Amino acid sequence: MNKEQLISELEKINITLTEEQMNQLEIYKDFLIEYNTHTNLTAITDEENIYLKHFYDSLTINKYIKNGLKVLDIGTGAGFPGMVLAIINKESHFTLLDSNNKKITFLNLLKEKLKLTNVEIIYERAEDYVKNHKEKFDIVTSRAVAELRILAEISIPALKIKGHFLPLKANIEKEIDLLKNALTILNGKIINQEEFYLPIENSKRTILVIEHFKKTDNSYPRTYDKIVKKIL
Repeated sequence: MNKEQLISELEKINITLTEEQMNQLEIYKDFLIEYNTHTNLTAITDEENIYLKHFYDSLTINKYIKNGLKVLDIGTGAGFPGMVLAIINKESHFTLLDSNNKKITFLNLLKEKLKLTNVEIIYERAEDYVKNHKEKFDIVTSRAVAELRILAEISIPALKIKGHFLPLKANIEKEIDLLKNALTILNGKIINQEEFYLPIENSKRTILVIEHFKKTDNSYPRTYDKIVKKIL
């Protein structure tokens, strides 16, 4: 995917980039490529796939981001999807969370380059952060970080009641089959499941919309060793 294709394909999902937004994405792309020459941030380092698999893919959940929302991106890595969404949604606030200090350093430098004021970058384990920030966010998202049951336990308690967990995944039929018990315990329910294919390469993607409908028991999320030892 080249720059012109990115602009065209985004317009098909109702995203029209301003000149400023496109310039910021260009700065992002160039800095990511340069920084990755000495620090391993991502396996995707060529321009075409950054446009497609990082920028376009991140923006497939953009329709769920409304002005004034508080969004948490768990395991943001090099800023996907959170930093890309923050460029497009200046009126919403984004908290980008990761436990890899090298990636956090990159994100702080990137935030300065992009002059973004709606982004907070946090260096902490996700389950520890959520323990102290329960029911604070309108949306929690995460892209290809862990199995859904693990992500759900960490993410749902961070949501306000009626807030939404939006995991970005590839093919997740097996994970959804295993998710029912976790959602029962955490008081979450799937209200939408959207499947689509990335343009050009036609790889499958799935977006789940999971609503937090009632307060989660205060014992969740557990410590990570307990989460993985006995997955919900």
